[in-house]
Amino acid sequence: MTTSHRTSGTLAAALATLLLVQPSAKAADADTQEVMAYTLTDAGLAKYTKATKNLAALPGGGPGACASDDDDSDSGSKSISELVAKLDASPGAKSAIQSAGLSSREYIVFSLSLLQNGLAAWGLKAGGKLPPGVKQANVDFMNSHGAQLDQLKGLDKSCGEDEPAEEEPSE
Repeated sequence: MTTSHRTSGTLAAALATLLLVQPSAKAADADTQEVMAYTLTDAGLAKYTKATKNLAALPGGGPGACASDDDDSDSGSKSISELVAKLDASPGAKSAIQSAGLSSREYIVFSLSLLQNGLAAWGLKAGGKLPPGVKQANVDFMNSHGAQLDQLKGLDKSCGEDEPAEEEPSE
């Protein structure tokens, strides 16, 4: 699979995930504004990377590592506050994030900002326009930190998704 196909698949999965976690309209407005206003920085990425590695080191790979991690029957709308509460309810998650210098809310907002701006960067590369409210500086950050962000994807290998497929024996 080529890198562009892998990236397209990853971004499509991320978009689908984002659509599944859309909060109620009122919460969505505040949450959307919070994510849109967030500025991605090198210092933030360093903390986010450490927090992500800390979470991956938790028993079972941390919250949501391999399963849908959705114990609720309402697998739909979640506000940032609900996502934070769910993350903090996972054993060790809150301290894993705080030890990296972030609050759980900052971790969630950074994650959503990466997703939003990654999709915007992909759309621009595909010939689209910058979506309203998306900061060009954040898109530039995504484009200039691709290699660092790709390293974070490798932290879920224990789930078996990135393991090479077994080859068919040749006859």
